Amino acid sequence: MTICMFDHDIDKFWRGAALGCGAELAPWLRDRGSLTQRIQQRCTHFAVRGVRSGLARIALDESALLGIAPQQLAWSREVFLYADDQPVVFAHSVFAYEHLRGAWSAVRTLGNQSLGALLFAHPLVERMPLHYRVLRSTHPLYQRAAAVLSDLPRKLWARRSLFYLHGAPLLVTEAFLPGILLLTDHA
Repeated sequence: MTICMFDHDIDKFWRGAALGCGAELAPWLRDRGSLTQRIQQRCTHFAVRGVRSGLARIALDESALLGIAPQQLAWSREVFLYADDQPVVFAHSVFAYEHLRGAWSAVRTLGNQSLGALLFAHPLVERMPLHYRVLRSTHPLYQRAAAVLSDLPRKLWARRSLFYLHGAPLLVTEAFLPGILLLTDHA
């Protein structure tokens, strides 16, 4: 199986290090484990609330990373992760339409279930390195992530990585909302 690594020419706005990220947020950004599980361990009630799921045009850098033509529609899923009724993460996942009936067919029927639970439970799923970016208010992902916030921050930190199953890539981007910093370890 050939696995396409992040190409810095394609991914020039995303970095392999979260330079400038605050000390409180850094552990959330850099953790390679299940974000869903980490949030669940720090709250009483966890929920996934879907925003949209279906065929969509995706960003040019996403198309390049997935190896699909820029004008081609891809499968896109967007959800908010809530901890104790507080939105803490906006998750945006995309993959080539051709994998909807193949490797990533289970994503179509997730509804308000966590994609992370599926990804980290499957023994054949491989995760590539994390990449990071500050999202400013002009970025489309910032705008969709901030839709549930009443007090808009100047920026949001986001991370993304490719997951592979049977050679099929799925790109997951997670934008961290201010509420994530309210979650602490249960004593």
